Amino acid sequence: MASLNVGNLGEYLREQRRNAQLSLRQLADAAGVSNPYLSQIERGLRKPSAEVLQQVAKALRISAETLYVRAGILDAERDRDEVETRAVILADPTLTERQKQVLLQIYESFRKENGFEIARAGAADEDGQAVHEARTREAQQSQEAHGMDDAQDTADAGPRTADGSDAGPRQAAG
Repeated sequence: MASLNVGNLGEYLREQRRNAQLSLRQLADAAGVSNPYLSQIERGLRKPSAEVLQQVAKALRISAETLYVRAGILDAERDRDEVETRAVILADPTLTERQKQVLLQIYESFRKENGFEIARAGAADEDGQAVHEARTREAQQSQEAHGMDDAQDTADAGPRTADGSDAGPRQAAG
């Protein structure tokens, strides 16, 4: 069954590559993989990692989650709602990166509370965690650069250093 998924993935990638009017070599270069390796993926002979799928998706300007489903990394039926919900939250231009991450954390906690496990498989989870950490760092750096620390985050905190990190416990006035 896995080879069927890989074949389905390969056919889908070939179709997307042709729609993008890219040669095999051009896509391989854009995705940072070798031409023979990409050819083997398209012919269904290799099953790429989630990281490679993410690179190929970026080069094709398509959803990495779609490729994860095609490759069997994500279960299409079970994961579709979660993937769509996460994508909508992450794509909302009216929310800051910090707000997006908070919403995703709340969403995940409600799913766990209701008995649903987070529907990310091993490799996809690692990719998602790396993306989450990068976005969190980016949001924190942006907030620090613009002096936009949330009052809620710092209301009970002790003194801060110039870069916004915790300088230690607050001293009682005496």
